[in-house]
Amino acid sequence: MSDPITLHPDAQAQLFTDARTANTFTDEPVTDEQLRAIFELAKYPPTAANTQPLRVLFIRDGEPRQRLLTHMAEGNRAKTASAPVVAVLAADTDFHEFVPRVFPIRPEMRDTLAGDPAAREQMARFNAALQIGYWLLAVRAAGLAAGPMAGFDHAGVDKDFFTDNSWKSLLVVNIGKPGPDAWFPRLPRLDYDDVVRHA
Repeated sequence: MSDPITLHPDAQAQLFTDARTANTFTDEPVTDEQLRAIFELAKYPPTAANTQPLRVLFIRDGEPRQRLLTHMAEGNRAKTASAPVVAVLAADTDFHEFVPRVFPIRPEMRDTLAGDPAAREQMARFNAALQIGYWLLAVRAAGLAAGPMAGFDHAGVDKDFFTDNSWKSLLVVNIGKPGPDAWFPRLPRLDYDDVVRHA
């Protein structure tokens, strides 16, 4: 019987089975070209009405990194300090402004969403969360390791970095080549029969 997964086993390992969350990083830089390639790959999977509400703020060194560190949970601060580049992944609650461009078959959706801020924020957060999953796989596809963390002061990050726009922070991701002792022991995964039912 042929393998039901058509993706090459090496790619499966790089993206899924061997990939791990990195906790330390080398000094090897992450280039702007790599960051752009991650975006260009991650932008294609689906979102509701093609709305694409995920936004990304890349932070390298200097004063912006120091500001970000003040908002990180204590246990995450050293990891974030050591990464060559850090991404703050956010949901744009004004994503509807792009609807006529990204969903031209129903441009009137822009006005509908404009009139319902609560529904718009819920849609932004849900679809940006979908995109985060795609985005993390794109980081791995670029040959890099990602260290995603939700342990930070979201309101503080938003006030410090996003006061001039409609972005709401969801996740901080450290990015780079894994350093010494980068991996914790792999934790157990649930089995198919634990999570799947057939109706």
